[in-house]
Amino acid sequence: MVNQTQANTRYNPISIVLHWVLAIALISIFCFGVYMADLPFSPTRLKLFNWHKWAGISILLLSALRLLWRLTHPAPALPAPIEQAMPLWQLKAHHATHFALYALFFVVPLIGWAYTSAAGFPVVLFGQFALPDLLGPDKALAALIKPWHQISAFALAGLAALHVAAALKHQFIDRDGLLKRMSLRG
Repeated sequence: MVNQTQANTRYNPISIVLHWVLAIALISIFCFGVYMADLPFSPTRLKLFNWHKWAGISILLLSALRLLWRLTHPAPALPAPIEQAMPLWQLKAHHATHFALYALFFVVPLIGWAYTSAAGFPVVLFGQFALPDLLGPDKALAALIKPWHQISAFALAGLAALHVAAALKHQFIDRDGLLKRMSLRG
């Protein structure tokens, strides 16, 4: 049974589902992107890049939904005993990491979209819905943008790994139950 203090510090079910769906989507698209990046030019590579773009736009939309939900349903406060036990630098890192993660949820796909627009390859969502180009075709600009998509994707992966490491620290070292706030099981 969940006591009143635990209930007030848990995320709501929609926030929890959005968190885990986005987490799975980000891990998947990151691994997929690393795999396909060095494939030789072929019809298969073009198909995989289209799937990657579809997934990126889907993640962008999911991120917008998650941000809208978060703005209208603020995160519960950290439990007082946990917050009081955390050194100030950890508390600041906690907030900075969450802010940076949310920023990168948008930055990574938008840079990817800008790159593909500048490279002259339209984004046609699911092969049906042509999205507007963010930039006009410009191969030199595309060459400048391309590494930033990779850099921002690796930054997102690094911050996500830090986020997971912090959650595991709370679960297995601190044993403070913090991970239960985002658990799918109540």
